[in-house]
Amino acid sequence: MIIKEYQVNEQITDREVKVINAEGQLIGILSSSEALRIAEQAGMDLVKIAPQAVPPICKLMNYDKFRFESIKREKENKKNQKVIKLKEVQLSIVIDVGDLNVKAKRANEFLAEGNKVRVVIRMRGRQNKRPELGIKILNDFFSQLTNAVLEQGPLQEGNTLRMQVAPAKASK
Repeated sequence: MIIKEYQVNEQITDREVKVINAEGQLIGILSSSEALRIAEQAGMDLVKIAPQAVPPICKLMNYDKFRFESIKREKENKKNQKVIKLKEVQLSIVIDVGDLNVKAKRANEFLAEGNKVRVVIRMRGRQNKRPELGIKILNDFFSQLTNAVLEQGPLQEGNTLRMQVAPAKASK
């Protein structure tokens, strides 16, 4: 967890601070000892929320409650986050139609799960002289995919042909 630690009460050593009350209204610029006294009278903590400001901004609040809510909010955000994985499908220039269909079916499953798919063809020997055959295989493969968007077209890098496909956005 990435919880930002704030300076609280006696940890604040600045000479002057800008103080905001619990409702968010500006009280004014006070010495840190005066601001701490006001916080104690109100039964709250003095928390430095903007240390980079001149003078630093402090707020009167219940620090324990604030910290608990920020941890809770962070956990909720983490739970709602969708992690997209990159799956890889390897093809060959001499792949047969049936094998291509099986690989396309598997790639469609990956896309349905919300993952991206990288399609790779590694060319060997004489195949390096005819990359257009590999590009044709990649295009045929892409035409068999349903609900997919071409993210990165067929590219040749040395003896490798690559293409990256992402799931199409569902229309709402």
